[in-house]
Amino acid sequence: MTTVAQLYRYPLKSHGREELGHTTLTAGQSMPWDRTWAVVHDAARTDGTEWAHCANFSTGSKAPALMAITAAFDSARELLTLHHPDRPSLTFHPDRETSRFLEWVAPLVPENRAQPTAIFRLDGRGFTDTPYPSLSLCNYASLRAVSDAVGTPVSPHRWRGNVWFDTGSPWDELDWVGKEVAIGSVVLRIRERTERCRATTANPKTGERDIEMLRILKGWGHQDFGVYAEVIETGPVFIGDQVKVL
Repeated sequence: MTTVAQLYRYPLKSHGREELGHTTLTAGQSMPWDRTWAVVHDAARTDGTEWAHCANFSTGSKAPALMAITAAFDSARELLTLHHPDRPSLTFHPDRETSRFLEWVAPLVPENRAQPTAIFRLDGRGFTDTPYPSLSLCNYASLRAVSDAVGTPVSPHRWRGNVWFDTGSPWDELDWVGKEVAIGSVVLRIRERTERCRATTANPKTGERDIEMLRILKGWGHQDFGVYAEVIETGPVFIGDQVKVL
């Protein structure tokens, strides 16, 4: 039986992951507090009032050091704490203390890249990687296949997935596109594969590029890892919940 192994959310897009024990998913929305905020840069073409493509934001594909950030979020006070091996920990409110964050993150962004200038907020659907509210599903069996191809264990944190499970067979999840999947009482519709970018080349412990991950994936004839899903039936999700293709 396939079950939920781990749950993660990313309150500030591309700036730290947080592990969860449970969550509640609502139809038509992303995971609560997942990518609610995003860091806009000085070459962006968006005002933050609606969803925008990730090219408008600071991400690990262009600033690999961001991949080593971890996060803890106090949803009651909306306080975000960020940790990085090369920076002191920072606790701040993303809406009210932007300047403190910008000062903290500046050393992690290469000088030849667009520089972070502001934090935008988008409640409910968040600044997901898709133009529709989504969450990402990843399979540990596929991760093992990638690790075998690389020749060393690959961290799941390279993939920034929301829901992790293990079907026992690599790439099973890629065949779920167009199908519905139940996780406990929640029902998801699998919309598309997750095509990967250069963020996956960075080590999530050090923030340094160390694996040509896109070349590794192309060995299977694609550049995908995991799938995007939309919530179509509301409910809670817990570690250990059964994951079942309907």
